[in-house]
Amino acid sequence: MFRGLADPTRLAILRRLATGEARVVDLVKELGWAQSTVSAYLSCLRECGLVDFRAVGRQSFYFLTRMELMDRLVAAEALLAATGESVALCPTYGDGQR
Repeated sequence: MFRGLADPTRLAILRRLATGEARVVDLVKELGWAQSTVSAYLSCLRECGLVDFRAVGRQSFYFLTRMELMDRLVAAEALLAATGESVALCPTYGDGQR
């Protein structure tokens, strides 16, 4: 899960959707990316079951399907803030190790 969410673009979309629904055009305007980029990432997040949409006429409003995801991300960020250097230096999981 964390590897999939490590992408800054996906994370930015999830953070934005945590504040409320948004259309692709809203995300394009707010995040400054191309429509094709936003659409591709939303498609990926939908396939993972993290995002879905509701249609209103010809518009689609995207939303998070699992709000508890944001709680997990906040907890992960707090853990990394406390141990990040140790994780980076870990011989098993540190930089350069896959």
